[in-house]
Amino acid sequence: MKIVVLAKQVPDTWSDRKLDLETGMLDRAVSEPVPDEISERTMEVALQFKDAHADTEVVAVSMGPEDATKTLRKMLSMGADSAVLVTDPVLAGSDVVQTAQVLAAAVERIGADLVLAGDQATDGRGGVVPAMIAELRGIPVLPSVDHVEISASEVSGVVQAESGALSVAAPLPAVACVTEKAAEPRFPNFKNIMAAKKKPLESWSLSDLGIQAGPEQASVRSVMVSAQARPEKQAGPKVTDDGTAAAQLVEFLAAQRLV
Repeated sequence: MKIVVLAKQVPDTWSDRKLDLETGMLDRAVSEPVPDEISERTMEVALQFKDAHADTEVVAVSMGPEDATKTLRKMLSMGADSAVLVTDPVLAGSDVVQTAQVLAAAVERIGADLVLAGDQATDGRGGVVPAMIAELRGIPVLPSVDHVEISASEVSGVVQAESGALSVAAPLPAVACVTEKAAEPRFPNFKNIMAAKKKPLESWSLSDLGIQAGPEQASVRSVMVSAQARPEKQAGPKVTDDGTAAAQLVEFLAAQRLV
């Protein structure tokens, strides 16, 4: 079985995130790029199946700038067999539709039996790219599954709904989106980190995929009209206890209509 794991490089979730006020897009240069945590959890799901089925091939796939190879090397050090980075200057600023078209073309070229992805990336939180890939490939999708079971013929899992838990399944080939509850990612050891340096990591351009994509190819697109920096937080009133602190506090709360 060949499993493709979609991986994404995002700004560090523990750092400040800022918008580029000229483009309206996330300024990825102000924080350290790291693998999205949900991508690591998704990779763990694939690797657990590979641990039990040695003939399984796991391929990490990402679309992004050239330095996204850092994220793919992390996926390789976790245990993926190979990796593919789709990178092209014209893809910068692509929306979810264009991203899905590119990744769907990469999945088709690889010939995956199963595509695993996180349910939401921490930078955009669109949560629709995996379903779009499934639609473009004409295969079923399992949305936001907490627990994943993979067999030679199907993928199944549990989806949490308002009325309870739903057991869902789909025949392969398929796309499955996993939540943060799906698995706890393993920590790469030194041996695997060194081995990852010798594993194949290919870079594909749009010409390699034989498609046209990117913002300029979109039939419709949003345009930023204006952007402003978020104003700095202002300090609130300070209550000094001179014997009237309680009265001051009540007065403040009443002014804010909190009492």
